[in-house]
Amino acid sequence: MLRERGIDLSASQVHRLVSGTPERLSLQVMAALCDILSCTPADLVATTAENAGVRKTATGDLPAPSANVATLRPRAARILPDT
Repeated sequence: MLRERGIDLSASQVHRLVSGTPERLSLQVMAALCDILSCTPADLVATTAENAGVRKTATGDLPAPSANVATLRPRAARILPDT
């Protein structure tokens, strides 16, 4: 069915696609699979979110203190005459 839609995959590509989680998948293949299976990409791809770990800083294992961005204001520039 993929060949009918202009998609020609090698035997190893088909094996990786069917037997595991592929690392990459072209949009053409995704569209063809959705057409063949009468589904949407959301039906084929499960997404999950994970919390990011604490990043180490140059000063130690503790994260850098977060600055309260709302209190930061730019300072006016002073232009000095040439002397």
